[in-house]
Amino acid sequence: MAAELHVELVAADRSVWSGAATLVIARTTSGDIGVMPGHQPLLGVLESGPVTIRSVDGGTVVAAVHGGFISFAEDKLSLLAEVAELSDEIDVKRAERALERAKSEADAAAERRADVRLRAVAGAH
Repeated sequence: MAAELHVELVAADRSVWSGAATLVIARTTSGDIGVMPGHQPLLGVLESGPVTIRSVDGGTVVAAVHGGFISFAEDKLSLLAEVAELSDEIDVKRAERALERAKSEADAAAERRADVRLRAVAGAH
């Protein structure tokens, strides 16, 4: 059996994705990190950014994550996000409108959130 890690992606209001994976890439305050089975234990702060999960069946799951924590020990990875959306849940037109509105209002935080959502969709295709 190939090495795998158990992944739980949880938002404040729901469980977003759970399953077995071979690799997870996330953005932390220290930079992007890739976690594979056997990785050293870690605890970090998630930055807003796309999270990419390579599932054991060869598929790729991408989510837009906005803040939270990442924890890994004994091949169990937990991503505890303030907000998380799977790429196929994101309404692209709505995110594009939000990005334009944030730019016109010079709202850097809203602009970043909208940009992350659009990058998650782009990364999934």
